[in-house]
Amino acid sequence: MAAGGGLRVVPGYLDRAAQEELVAALREVMRVAPAYTAAHAEKRASAVGAHDQLRPARWMTDAAGYRYQRNHPETGAPWPPIPDILLAAWAGLAAYPHAPEACLVNIYGPAARMSLHQDRDEADMAAPVVSLSLGDSCLFRIGGGAAHDPTRTLRLASGDAVVLGGEARLAFHGVDRIVPGTSTLLPEGGRINLTLRRVTRPQ
Repeated sequence: MAAGGGLRVVPGYLDRAAQEELVAALREVMRVAPAYTAAHAEKRASAVGAHDQLRPARWMTDAAGYRYQRNHPETGAPWPPIPDILLAAWAGLAAYPHAPEACLVNIYGPAARMSLHQDRDEADMAAPVVSLSLGDSCLFRIGGGAAHDPTRTLRLASGDAVVLGGEARLAFHGVDRIVPGTSTLLPEGGRINLTLRRVTRPQ
């Protein structure tokens, strides 16, 4: 489903087999870059880095705020590479000629939510943010480029993709709530959201 202003929603972009493949890849990533509790959030987070290991930094948050940095905040190790299945999703969805440089992995428990915010910590706003949902459905709220703009709510299920590009690149968005019991993908329940991002401007 395409929407005005650069928002694109692709229901069922990943079929069940692809979702299971991605979950398996993420479990391998988490062995190297374990999830940590993000500051100012009701969820856990981790990240994976670009296949181009020369790229400098990955997104993280702590008491000092939000930023990109080179290493995992707890282990000190470099972020692991982005799995091929995510690189393929970027290639199929982003309509952008350069590879992603980071993938934020947010892990939501049944009661977690995310307040309305903008993704504006990247230097290259010409590149979209590509989001993939795994596990339980969520109620995703999106508005416009100003905090007071009207919002609408979309229900995102496991395997759905969302692309924020064009005018929607800086749209305020968030997660109102998780809908428990709506997926059997994750034995522990909850939801995983992955957002692929370009951090720097191409040189």
